[in-house]
Amino acid sequence: MKKTVLIILIFISVAANISMAQHPVPNKPRIVVSTDIGGTDPDDNQSMTHLLMYSDRFTIEGLISSPSYGNGNKKEILRMIDLYEKDFPKLSQHVQGLATPAYLRSVTRQGRQGNARYAGFTTATEGSEWLIKCAKKNHAQPLWVLVWGGLEDLAQALHDAPDIQSKIRVYWIGGPNKKWSANSYAYIAENFPDLWFIEVNASYYGFFSNNKIIDSVSPTGYYNKFIQQAGFLGRDFKNYYEGEVKMGDTPSLLYLMDGDPANPFRESWGGSFERIEHSPRVIFDRMTSLRDTVAYCTVVEFLLAGPEINKPPGSICFWMETPYKNNVQKWAGYYLGDGRYGLRFAPKQAEVISYQFTSDIPGFPTQRGQLVVTNSWPGRQNTTDYKLGKNWFTDKADPKLYDGKIQGGTTISKWRTAVLLDWAKRWKWLQ
Repeated sequence: MKKTVLIILIFISVAANISMAQHPVPNKPRIVVSTDIGGTDPDDNQSMTHLLMYSDRFTIEGLISSPSYGNGNKKEILRMIDLYEKDFPKLSQHVQGLATPAYLRSVTRQGRQGNARYAGFTTATEGSEWLIKCAKKNHAQPLWVLVWGGLEDLAQALHDAPDIQSKIRVYWIGGPNKKWSANSYAYIAENFPDLWFIEVNASYYGFFSNNKIIDSVSPTGYYNKFIQQAGFLGRDFKNYYEGEVKMGDTPSLLYLMDGDPANPFRESWGGSFERIEHSPRVIFDRMTSLRDTVAYCTVVEFLLAGPEINKPPGSICFWMETPYKNNVQKWAGYYLGDGRYGLRFAPKQAEVISYQFTSDIPGFPTQRGQLVVTNSWPGRQNTTDYKLGKNWFTDKADPKLYDGKIQGGTTISKWRTAVLLDWAKRWKWLQ
């Protein structure tokens, strides 16, 4: 009898989770999207296509170009809206409430171009000011800030208007973006630990991985099967990864399209998350070696002693160089005053990093170093970590939820077939 009751309870629990994962959102979410579209990674173009085709599911209050790395700008957002405008008549025959192209142009803004200096913020931008304006609206719902790139405009907005902290909720695609945006991340984590913040450093990879799940709609074959010749947006889609679906930023949209976004622990198309009480930060006052280990996406901070120079604090005066494929990536280091130097870096994945510091300053320590990065976030706790409040969430650490090497990846990859088949219906409208 007890065994039968247990089976029934398990069935009810599973059914409840499935129902929650497929339940409509309670309210149409208000969103501002901060994107590095047009930069080095064209997956933002794919995610923008998805957003435009599902614009009826959101109240879009802002589209901000915020490329911390690369040459993205708002002209690329406007170009995507132009394509959408050509497909708008067909799309609007099948669904009501799509955002009009004219309206979307009216809420498109240019944000920070390039990453912030050591302080984590610089000066206000058109984008950061628009974010503040949207957040301060007298509205019963919070404003969701979906960050597809760097955190520079969000950090600037929080610096200029700290009171918006209680009015916004953030879903951030971190990972590689954290590497370029470490200074702004550090500023936010240190000064706004009570911000409602979902930090997704790995699980979003599950949307386009092929590690475990054999889909009826694989990311590789999806274009030929569903998108080819489907309108102007469909023809444009082929320009990004030859049409292979890579939409790493789309989980931020999926999270708001499914279930109750106020509950990050739930099963949802955009992932399932757990609370994190500390964000790893490790400080070194020396060059590191293979004896030094950090978790991926840790804020690694070098605080070095060197010669006193006649430069104002915050000046770029040295560089960290790391090999990347057939190239070299560089991160700026800063003079902090009184012969002190600082640099922040956040490794995006498990690996052994080799690096060197370079500078034109006579007497600056320009040695080489190495650092071992492990594949479990946030890793062990350190006394120098950022202490976070009760509303900071991140990828689930349970090993059973890894998708290959992707932490929490199965919390998203399990829904990929449902997501892509739902999108296929809209592509059919354009054929």
